[in-house]
Amino acid sequence: MINDIIYMNGYGIYVWSAFSFTMLSFLTLYTIIKIQMVKEELKFNQKFANLAANKVNSAKNQKIYREILNNSSISKI
Repeated sequence: MINDIIYMNGYGIYVWSAFSFTMLSFLTLYTIIKIQMVKEELKFNQKFANLAANKVNSAKNQKIYREILNNSSISKI
């Protein structure tokens, strides 16, 4: 039973190598995107932390700030 699934009538090596390549590609892409997102979040936090109090309040009232916070809180779930 298991051998039939692995060998797939002689096509198993092609199927499993393609499946492995695809999974490795997806994992690599996910890892690269995750690393880039963390870097961008750090740059955003460093830039935002250096603002004066009145600019912080002004930035918090902007629509784009709320969208960024909503998107980052969803991705961390």
